[in-house]
Amino acid sequence: MPKVISIILGGGKGTRLYPLTKVRSKPAVPFGGKYRIIDIPVSNCINSGFNQIYLVTQFNSASLHLHINGAYVFDRFSHGYVEILAAEQTPDRSSWFEGTADAVRKNMHHFRNQNPTHYVILSGDQLYRMDLQQFVQNHIDSRAEISIATTAVTREDASGFGIMKADAQGRITAFMEKPGAAKDIAEWKVPANVQTRLPPEKQYLASMGIYIFDAAVMEEALDNDCVDFGKEIIPNEIQKRHVVSFMHTGYWEDIGTIRSFFDANIDLTKICPEFNFYDEEKPIWTSQRNLPPSKINNSEILQSITSEGCIVNQAKIVHSVVGVRTVIESGSVIDNVVCMGSDFYEPTGSQRDYSVPALGIGKNCRIARTIIDKNARIGDNCSIGMQDKPYEPVETPAYQIVDGIIVIKKDAVIPSGTVI
Repeated sequence: MPKVISIILGGGKGTRLYPLTKVRSKPAVPFGGKYRIIDIPVSNCINSGFNQIYLVTQFNSASLHLHINGAYVFDRFSHGYVEILAAEQTPDRSSWFEGTADAVRKNMHHFRNQNPTHYVILSGDQLYRMDLQQFVQNHIDSRAEISIATTAVTREDASGFGIMKADAQGRITAFMEKPGAAKDIAEWKVPANVQTRLPPEKQYLASMGIYIFDAAVMEEALDNDCVDFGKEIIPNEIQKRHVVSFMHTGYWEDIGTIRSFFDANIDLTKICPEFNFYDEEKPIWTSQRNLPPSKINNSEILQSITSEGCIVNQAKIVHSVVGVRTVIESGSVIDNVVCMGSDFYEPTGSQRDYSVPALGIGKNCRIARTIIDKNARIGDNCSIGMQDKPYEPVETPAYQIVDGIIVIKKDAVIPSGTVI
């Protein structure tokens, strides 16, 4: 049996997800009411039977450490672990990770001690469900040295991805990084035997940034100064290795921007969402908080998700994701809102600071097209996101507008009567 080590790349500063990444790393950003983004790739590994997992990151990793240590505790008999590897100084080097390949290279001494036969490289900011066991088996059966998970995309979407040219047997023969809309890439369409299994408008194979390497091949591929897998390592290796495409036909979404993050969350509120959190055979694992059930008092909730520990008093919630411990007071209406909730409940009595609004959303508020980060305090009679015309980018100490989405920052205080 192959011995597989899973390496999840936590990404850099996460500037595309700022301000959600202001005080936390990208994998630690809350998602779907009660989860973190990192729970997606970790769960894919665990559900596939790969429970020796490394997470490589270097920015704002404190909250990620707390989540991983609380959520993924393996017993001594399973030999499983989820271990975070942050950038570190050694006698040989003092630099930060300069790219995805550089991050793996600088941690190879941790990986090779496990004597793996294969490495699975995963991204930490994608939403999908994949049987990685099947991916590895396809890699072995095809006698590949490197396998790349691909997904079919339209010509329009192909402009923003790394595009693969593959033959009828699935062998990748060429790679093109983000070809742009004007370039003629007709010769890069998927082979006819593959196209019959795809929607007619999806004719190109895009890299998902998920790879399998034979262990020895990984060592050789990183024996250079290249710093990035997608831009350097993969194009170089295609010229001299047996590289195979493994086509993923299920849902897949890059949630690395504010717009894509917001849309992916709101999509969860649909009757039949693209991504299903209600799969008992392949659940998404996360931290067990042991919170009480949500209390809904004379409120109206339409196509929304409410996480555990919430208190909703005479409010209306429409197409929204309501995170753990969220409190919404009477008369408030939230529509297309991603609320991440709170890390604690508001103290009572003399311990309560009455100079600021209480945690959560106050009375008679109107909020739309907004992401509310954790521990935010929104006072009474606030109007947020109710403007008809498009919002221009702006940043203040309490909120930022990105891609037309208002983001209330973590721990922000929005005084009563505020209009945004």
